[in-house]
Amino acid sequence: MALQNGYSINSSPLDESGEATPLLKKEVVDVDDSVPPQCCSARCNLAIMMFFGFSVVYGLRVNLSVAMVAMVNGTNSQPSLNSSGGHECPVSSHGYDNGSQTPDQPDGIPQYSWDSSTQGMLLGAFFFGYLVTQIPGGYLAGHFGGSIFLGGGVLGTAALTLLTPLAAQLGPYWLFGLRALEGFGEGVTFPAMMAMWACWAPPLERSRLMTLSGSGANFGAFVALPLTGFICHSLGWPAVFYMCGVAGCIWAVFWFILVSDQPGTHPRISTREKYYIINSIGKEGGSHGWSVPLLPMMLSVPLWAIIVSQMCANWGYYTLLTSLPTYMDTVLHFDLQQNAFLSALPFLGGWAFSVISGVVADSLLEKELLSVTAVRKIFTITGLLLPAAFLVAVGYSGCNGVLAVTFLTLSTTVGGTSAAGIFINQIDIAPRYAGVLLGITNTFGTIPGVVAPIVTGYLTKDQSLAGWRSVFCLSAGISAGGALIYTLFGTGKVQKWALVEEDQEQAETERDRLITT
Repeated sequence: MALQNGYSINSSPLDESGEATPLLKKEVVDVDDSVPPQCCSARCNLAIMMFFGFSVVYGLRVNLSVAMVAMVNGTNSQPSLNSSGGHECPVSSHGYDNGSQTPDQPDGIPQYSWDSSTQGMLLGAFFFGYLVTQIPGGYLAGHFGGSIFLGGGVLGTAALTLLTPLAAQLGPYWLFGLRALEGFGEGVTFPAMMAMWACWAPPLERSRLMTLSGSGANFGAFVALPLTGFICHSLGWPAVFYMCGVAGCIWAVFWFILVSDQPGTHPRISTREKYYIINSIGKEGGSHGWSVPLLPMMLSVPLWAIIVSQMCANWGYYTLLTSLPTYMDTVLHFDLQQNAFLSALPFLGGWAFSVISGVVADSLLEKELLSVTAVRKIFTITGLLLPAAFLVAVGYSGCNGVLAVTFLTLSTTVGGTSAAGIFINQIDIAPRYAGVLLGITNTFGTIPGVVAPIVTGYLTKDQSLAGWRSVFCLSAGISAGGALIYTLFGTGKVQKWALVEEDQEQAETERDRLITT
């Protein structure tokens, strides 16, 4: 549906409904103002490029999770497996026999004696660097444009990934430092994406465009996990990092050739599409300059609702992303290739549901069936509460591998619906500062990526069913808490501090007029 009467759907804080009253009029331009088709459009091509970019990003992020199974000498690194706790589930419980805890590697491929605590530290190392560049990346991308930061972040991380085998040979501290540097490079990517969509995404297409681009993360995890297992088994674990690094460098070349920061600077966009995007976004989009209202941001209850909810959602996601291959190996005893495929299966469902949720969310807004606030809350609640229930079920699946994998897949699949909820809510409440807000929320949202693997390593020292049950139930409880917080305090309204100066003056004038009458 085209924007009604030439207005943007972004709303003023004065609106009673918060989301139904138009705020910004379009500029008068002598051009066809009907909605250009999305197929083959510049904005759709941008979403597809981002989709593949984030597929690469998550491939670079998760490759160590599976490769770790092959890198570690299981006999020396997991002495607890000789205890009764490590053998609660017999090898035959799921119908497969992996024969040993250490996957065979080609001749000459080194393996290391890292205990579970060291492995947890290495798996969490990425997020130490990832924390640092989120806010600066969002701020700079909002000022200079996001394409250089998104492309540069992926390129830098890919180049560093090529050094992983060397760092592992030098020792775990070198590998920890390298992974932290990779996180440092990747930290700018998601804020840069949000900053670009603030200039590119028409309000009634935000959900589908942003969920399509962001769903590359789940798709990348789905492809990278089994592919990593296959490469480890066939060529040895070092080949994983060489191939992932090369893939990232190739993508970066295409990105810098094909992508522009704004519709106005894109050399191949049609005039019709360019004016449609610029007019539908209005004055609330675009770059924010050097000035950012930091104090109002920090005092914003809706922003804190996003922060807390995203932290809660990410706890379970990062727990599965980093530790699921270990659970498949040490508890359910799947071999390396089965482990990698089954660890990837949940992310396939998450990818599909995140894309579908974006289409459904935009459809609800286009047909004016629900407000932006209602849409974001529905998809957030669905994406956090139901996965929590399935995670509890995983904890009580015991040694039944089929049941455990089924519940894990359902949990991550349904969790994909939150992509149309809290994970794009930043652009609803402050389109102009969306990149900075995503940097802030992702900084806090990355803390679980640091803490969760360490907590998981502590809870599962003996690799017992009880320890892993605690991991899954803890994740479920945290996720449910996030759903409650967002339900109470979340919103889809544009905040007053996010309006441009002239709109703030107009809002004050309107408020004074209402008070006097």
